[in-house]
Amino acid sequence: MLARRIIPCLDIKAGRVVKGVRFVDLSDAGDPVELARRYEHEGADELVFLDITATVEGRAAMLDVVRAVARELTIPFAVGGGVRDLDGVNDLLRAGCDKVSLNSAAVRNPSVIGAASRRFGAQCIVVAIDARGVPGATPSGFEVVVDGGRTPTGRDAVAWAAECERLGAGELLVTSIDRDGTRDGFDLPLTRAIRDACDLPVIASGGAGAVDDFVRVFRDADADAALAASLFHYAELSIHDLKDALARDGLVVRREPVAV
Repeated sequence: MLARRIIPCLDIKAGRVVKGVRFVDLSDAGDPVELARRYEHEGADELVFLDITATVEGRAAMLDVVRAVARELTIPFAVGGGVRDLDGVNDLLRAGCDKVSLNSAAVRNPSVIGAASRRFGAQCIVVAIDARGVPGATPSGFEVVVDGGRTPTGRDAVAWAAECERLGAGELLVTSIDRDGTRDGFDLPLTRAIRDACDLPVIASGGAGAVDDFVRVFRDADADAALAASLFHYAELSIHDLKDALARDGLVVRREPVAV
């Protein structure tokens, strides 16, 4: 059985880590390099960095932050935000990240998923799906939104996940906008529906507030990985303690400390 992964997420704005609720009301949470170093030391399996204003500001993700993080980390990390084409993917990979997350650009131009997968390898390509519940609006009741949660698309999130697999994505990062920053627990119906719709690894995101939330998203929704932000940023739950609790509950996790 594959170990379930624990992934801290660092949302970046103007070179700083920020955190909000449902993608708004942002507050400062620290320096990205310092937090990355801390999470590796605590035993994070991977990290995700999202430049949350790059798309709406029409610019590429900040390569200087990526390079600085790459100099410090040995664990894998993904970067997203403002990636519009193959050149953007190439620039981020050359800057030192291991995976690139595509979101708004992939929805608007799905062919970029296949092109990136063929050129760089599917293992490098994560498609991020930001979804919100809209009962009756789509077959699954979950709609894809883009531009950092600002723009509804009318696209069904579960059908889009299946299409991403067909197009060549290597992994999905599924964020519930309804749960983001609320500490109310992961959106289990959304995660489970996408899990059942495709065979790609699924990272659940949005709503982590306690150990039991991680247990449920792994057991009930069969997520491959779970992502959290403020819970870790403000040291309310350590990754080491979380993994100990998951292991006591019978879930397989990587528990060896990372040497740094």
